[in-house]
Amino acid sequence: MAIQFNPSRGATLGVEWELQLVDRHTRRLRQDAKEVLAAVPELSESARPKAMHELMQSQIEIVTDICHTAAEAVADLSKSIDRLRDAVEPRGMSLACTGTHAISDWRDAVYAPVQRYAELVEEMQWLAWRIQTFGVHVHVGVRDRDKVIPIVNALATYLPHFLALTSSSPCWGGQDTGLASSRAIVFGALPTAGPPHLLADWTEFEEYMDTLVRAGTIRSIKEVWWDIRPHPDFGTIEIRMFDGIPTLREVGMVTALSQCLVQQFDQQLDRGYKLPRPPAWVVRDNKWRATRYGLGADVITDDQGSTAPVRDVLYELQRELEPVAERLGCADELAVMSEVLDRGGSCERQRAILAAGGSLEDVVDATIVELAEDRFVTSPPGLSAGGPGHSGT
Repeated sequence: MAIQFNPSRGATLGVEWELQLVDRHTRRLRQDAKEVLAAVPELSESARPKAMHELMQSQIEIVTDICHTAAEAVADLSKSIDRLRDAVEPRGMSLACTGTHAISDWRDAVYAPVQRYAELVEEMQWLAWRIQTFGVHVHVGVRDRDKVIPIVNALATYLPHFLALTSSSPCWGGQDTGLASSRAIVFGALPTAGPPHLLADWTEFEEYMDTLVRAGTIRSIKEVWWDIRPHPDFGTIEIRMFDGIPTLREVGMVTALSQCLVQQFDQQLDRGYKLPRPPAWVVRDNKWRATRYGLGADVITDDQGSTAPVRDVLYELQRELEPVAERLGCADELAVMSEVLDRGGSCERQRAILAAGGSLEDVVDATIVELAEDRFVTSPPGLSAGGPGHSGT
């Protein structure tokens, strides 16, 4: 199978953000995406739609145009958010984003009226029934297809970094799971999901995809949902490891982080360096550690089993990437990493609300406030009866 890769002009960006439709009264998910999308035809019905269905009617995915900086991507998403807010608020809904919804039950979900989703549900059954999950995907352009697989392999080292920074799904169906990211488990159960296969080069990637098609495992490479994957049509590497992200600032952070890493690896290849290729067992083990503990994880740092706190590793990574971020114009967005590491990621913020005596409804209210006001909330934003919009920190 020859797979055509459409090279990008440098480390361009595209971001996909899966949003929740939350009922302001019940705090549960509303299955009204079809109605909302119909109310914003300029976003949903254009030649290149910027708002569209996802698997469940409780979610809407917004996407950016091709961008060159993280700030440009954030501004693009902000415009779509503002327009969607105009459509949802008169209907008694708010927008939010975390990897899972704290109190809604996946058995109440309604599937989107999209043929390929119906086919997915028919094929995957229970595995697909429960995918009421939300994530952020970042595409970074690559100039040369022969760089793609080495960069994907090198990025596999950073799966725990991506997930720890964004883990936001400790709760599933009204219960704290004890995990930092229940979404990583729910979505990761799909047979073609999970860490990327560490391949030698583009030819081996083509051969592997051809084998999967001949075996009937997939019908096209679009059904390979690796945590990091090549996207030949767009000419990008797509990083899919991020949990649902509740604030625009954090979306900007992971966009900057993704662009910096891809750009750094691209330049290292230009200089003749061989990129790292972590052992598969380290990739799997580290992903589990971030799934379980989030920013509290100790991650494996070499194939001898050495470990270090992921917080320390992330502080070092931020400092290492600062010169790259300066050149790319995303230093401000990358700097949000320090604030997340100091104040806590979404999972930690949600559990702080519960530890302060808040309810799961308060957690939902906090995620609504975080998206609406682009700030972190670490204490109950108000009594549950008062609804979102009360004071937080």
